[in-house]
Amino acid sequence: MTSEAPLRPRNIRPRDAASLVLVDERADEPHILMGRRHARMSFVPDAFVFPGGKLDPDDFIALPATELSAAVNFGPKGRALAMAAIRETFEETGLTLAKPGNVGAGAAESWAHFRERGIAPSLDALSPLARAITPVGSPIRFHARFFTASATELEGTLAGSGELEDLDWYPLSEALKLPIIDVTEFVLHEVARRRNGGSHRVPLYSYRNGQPLKRP
Repeated sequence: MTSEAPLRPRNIRPRDAASLVLVDERADEPHILMGRRHARMSFVPDAFVFPGGKLDPDDFIALPATELSAAVNFGPKGRALAMAAIRETFEETGLTLAKPGNVGAGAAESWAHFRERGIAPSLDALSPLARAITPVGSPIRFHARFFTASATELEGTLAGSGELEDLDWYPLSEALKLPIIDVTEFVLHEVARRRNGGSHRVPLYSYRNGQPLKRP
């Protein structure tokens, strides 16, 4: 009888994604905009998350009203990810982070709302907050970049598209008690760390041999 080597998990390449962590500091405790993913979704169903989604090719084509600050400019992909975070936030919440501008005629239908209203994303309102890569062996993998912005920069009325249920502004202490995955908890703690005077590092949450690995 010959022994067989254990099967290794199939290494699926992570897809680029971006999320926007919106923080309302106008109360004694910061409030975070979060919603619950629908139960029928294949990726983390019923978990509370921040608005966001995968990077789209048109996010490289669409033009912003203002650029990322020089201190946080990560090149063309970083710019496109910031655009994706703002686009996905509008699609899922009805809120825009924009100024008068022209996203350009080359961007597809996903940017129609901005084009029709003569507005374009305000990238200078964003700050990078954290990164996370889902573990090897997961059937769906993402390399997610989390940006943060102040609620005072937003325009529009909160109205979910149906992708996120129970969409609301949750006090940070309550957000940590919601049904959330480990990455979301990590990002919420990063919000708290910065609010308490921590440096604006961009930590990475990933996995090694199936175990969480945090890097500053």
